[in-house]
Amino acid sequence: MKRLIFALVAVCMLTTGPASAREISDSSPERQGFSSERLDRLTEFMDAKVTDGTMIGGMGLIARNGKVVYSQTYGQADRETERAMEADAIYRIYSMTKPITGVALMMLYEEGKFRLNDPVAMYIPELANLEVALSTAGTGVVSDGTVSRGVGESKTELLGQTRKPARQPTVRDLMLHTAGFTYGIFGNTEVDQMYRKAGVMGDMDLQAFVAALGKIPLQYEPGAQWHYSVSVDIQGRLVEVLSGMKFSDFLQERLFGPLDMRDTAFSVDADQMPRLAQLYKPKGMTGNNFMAPSTGPGLEVADAWISAGYVQPPKFESGGGGLVSTARDYLRFAQMMLNGGELDGVRILSPKTVQLMTTNHLGDLPMGFARRGGGFGLGFGVLLNPGDVGEVGSAGEYNWGGAAGTRFWIDPQENLIGMFMVQSIPHRTRLADDFKVLTYSAMTQSQMDDK
Repeated sequence: MKRLIFALVAVCMLTTGPASAREISDSSPERQGFSSERLDRLTEFMDAKVTDGTMIGGMGLIARNGKVVYSQTYGQADRETERAMEADAIYRIYSMTKPITGVALMMLYEEGKFRLNDPVAMYIPELANLEVALSTAGTGVVSDGTVSRGVGESKTELLGQTRKPARQPTVRDLMLHTAGFTYGIFGNTEVDQMYRKAGVMGDMDLQAFVAALGKIPLQYEPGAQWHYSVSVDIQGRLVEVLSGMKFSDFLQERLFGPLDMRDTAFSVDADQMPRLAQLYKPKGMTGNNFMAPSTGPGLEVADAWISAGYVQPPKFESGGGGLVSTARDYLRFAQMMLNGGELDGVRILSPKTVQLMTTNHLGDLPMGFARRGGGFGLGFGVLLNPGDVGEVGSAGEYNWGGAAGTRFWIDPQENLIGMFMVQSIPHRTRLADDFKVLTYSAMTQSQMDDK
């Protein structure tokens, strides 16, 4: 029924809307400054990774100057049923959800609903009395920024103690991952353990989620360091409060519908389940500890519980990692950003807002993941200096990826979008990095030459 209603709405848009949605068209690689021969080399490389078992299947897509110059599937969507990977396959994009959530929130910023330096508690009172844990004992990083040595060697006398923060986290902190929250799944600090005990990522709606968070101390002082966290899920609740709409309804009505992102949602409709790519995991991994080592090379089918939330609309609509999408849909989102906030006559954001979102906001604060040469904007990673990173790219590129290996980047200098889709979690290959290197290696004309 949901898809029938959307189809009827789409027909109305074709006749009465400001502009009809058009597919992003193909172009020969040579016309857009790429080598067909070198793109074939990219395909051969990825096909070899299927053959040697590094991946079961995936897809790569490259667009330049608003035209698709490369769209190629590799391997199988489901090895066990011998289902080939198709161009319209649906993927769990995990943290590639985050830039979408950031755009949704900034749409409300443009309507004057909030300011970036407003305390989050102005709009979500459940987070009004946050304190900071004095100790983050366990495996992880303690509050002074040093690495802890394990539960048995930590400063146990500080366990359970908190203090008031110098200031409360702001909306901008949420968007930068500098608010002091954590994730609860990538470490074993005292605060991580509290997250798991409270089940903050469990079967609850976003209002209950922020209420649970409000009872747990922050792991870090707001603004003190970049730390990957549930802050984007809090943004989803902020969208609800500011818009008066359920988060998924806002996304569908204000973003997915206008951009004609037909298959992007928090779950897959039953009639579309055959298009959902199978999810795999490193061989031998058990339980839900994504940091645990595997027992050998190769991939096996992931535990069913990992994908259970995508079969039915979930109660917890995760703005940090809950969406499914297709390469076609995500390209439309990325092209809108590269166009300065507009696609097919539909304006989502102002060009100045896009510029603000894709500018590094961290200053001298280092980004996490031991990355040099990178910064962070409002929902996007930002490449500052390819020389510091030590890989090909362009200063000003913005990007992000997902836990199952999906990755995208947008390069305004070269008017380029790259996207790699795959499904294995936790993802432990460098396939997305390889895809990016081989993409630039296939480029024969740099637009920087004209500047």
